[in-house]
Amino acid sequence: MKPLAVVTGCAGFIGSNLCDRLLSAGYRVRGIDNFATGQRRFLDRAVTQPAFELREHDLLDQCGLDEAFVGAETVFHLAANADVRFGTERPRKDLEQNTIATFNVLEAMRRSGCSRIAFSSTGSIYGDATLVPTPEDAPFPVQTSLYGASKLACEGLIAAYCEGFGFRSWIFRFVSILGERYTHGHVFDFCKQLHGDPTTLRVLGDGSQRKSYLYVQDCIDAILVAIRSADHRVNIINLGVDGTCRVTDSIRWICEELGVQPRISYAGGDRGWVGDTPLIHLATDRIRSLGWTPRLSIQQGIVQTVRYLQANDWVFEERR
Repeated sequence: MKPLAVVTGCAGFIGSNLCDRLLSAGYRVRGIDNFATGQRRFLDRAVTQPAFELREHDLLDQCGLDEAFVGAETVFHLAANADVRFGTERPRKDLEQNTIATFNVLEAMRRSGCSRIAFSSTGSIYGDATLVPTPEDAPFPVQTSLYGASKLACEGLIAAYCEGFGFRSWIFRFVSILGERYTHGHVFDFCKQLHGDPTTLRVLGDGSQRKSYLYVQDCIDAILVAIRSADHRVNIINLGVDGTCRVTDSIRWICEELGVQPRISYAGGDRGWVGDTPLIHLATDRIRSLGWTPRLSIQQGIVQTVRYLQANDWVFEERR
């Protein structure tokens, strides 16, 4: 029988792409989503496959959750609140949708006999890193966002379940991911603004922030390589590309692809919002040592994303 993978957040950006890839690789896939932010249209391909099963369920509701993990070989836990910038406006949201939801997943796994989890963490846990490029064993500074703090708490819970209950985990600390089905982040925001008014672009911060981006299919390649090759009890792995780009670089690439020349206004300051990290650049030696390399550069990933958004402008309305 084909192995069963459970994907939480299956209707989200990364989750839906992962479902398609797992199905193509011969897995049976059970997807879980509450559709608070996930898009049913992202599952159009998956739901036509006999090997795909969809469960509409909120991870904060423990009633009936255990059964969703019965028979699973691996759980890919991607469900989360990913809107970093609004953390100080709704502090409880990161706690509930990230940390408590992860605890509920771990407990449901424990009770149903599943012990392998791949978890989407974030490079934001490094805060204002003092070591750049930042390796997995870098010392942690003060946390700069509630999102990062909640994800770090998730990592701690997962590691404790590995030690206490014999789980095995793959914890992926992502840079920003973009590509097909991308629906949040500054590239999305810029494209949405220019879709509505190509003459004006408002930018948070002063544009000097340095960001790193990874194309979603390269991200999924890395995840699948890691779960086959990295075999410690707790595997912590950065995912990103070499180098960074300035926000002003991304604006130039976006405008060139769209063929627009907007008037640009900057809010000022070296951070776009409270908790924004002005420099994210992760060292990726660990994943590269397993034989993975990204196919697209930062610029290529941004251009690919702009083309997707141009061809699928319905996502701008869905995210309103």
